[in-house]
Amino acid sequence: MEEKVRLQKAIAASGVCSRRKAETLIVEGKVKVNGVICNKLGTLVSPLDHIEVIGENLKEEEKVTFLFHKPLGVLSTVKDDRGRKTVIDFFKDENYRLFPVGRLDFNTTGALLITNDGELANLITHPSSHLEKTYIAIVEGRFTPEAALKMEKGLFLDDGMTAPCKVKILFSNFESKVAITIHEGRNRQVRRMCEHLGFKVKSLMRTSIGFIDLGTLKRGKYRKLTDIEIATLKRLCINNKEKNIIPDYKKKIS
Repeated sequence: MEEKVRLQKAIAASGVCSRRKAETLIVEGKVKVNGVICNKLGTLVSPLDHIEVIGENLKEEEKVTFLFHKPLGVLSTVKDDRGRKTVIDFFKDENYRLFPVGRLDFNTTGALLITNDGELANLITHPSSHLEKTYIAIVEGRFTPEAALKMEKGLFLDDGMTAPCKVKILFSNFESKVAITIHEGRNRQVRRMCEHLGFKVKSLMRTSIGFIDLGTLKRGKYRKLTDIEIATLKRLCINNKEKNIIPDYKKKIS
């Protein structure tokens, strides 16, 4: 979900005026949000809200999306009231109101999209988009083909049955390396699936979101997605939703 910010901050970020001037305009009733006069300084707005300042539409911020390689121990949020490092702290050189698309938990690394495009974020995170995400898990113990089959068929967790998924064992010995592709977005889902089968996860990295993969992108670094990549992501999500397409998990990970 797109992150909300205070109205005066959104106005200042557009370059119309300073934050202090924006506060004055709000109090004077010269600002509208979605067609309604707003004179409360605490009002929160998102990139999807329509804002007018003294009768003029707020200049729409250029839509941008970045692929970020999230490091270990970083929060997938805009800010933290305890002062912990967040993914947005890595984007201080970018003059956009950015927010993460979905989340990776504190101890998971890898691919995370950072954007100011509310439409794209909503498409990607909506359950009907069925957008695949692939993770590489290092687990303790020998991950067997039998365990992989159980995971592929679906597991009954405390929040219900998981959807079928793809599993490929990359290495199996005293510890195992497993590639797992899911299209759901439950909290800590891959970790919980592994733990349900008795495998403690030593490390977890998301390597791709749809067709967008990390490649050689190093941890803590990011790259801007191209217009073609963004358009293709949106089209993929829309097509899956309209056609009710669910990934064919009879196919193994290539």
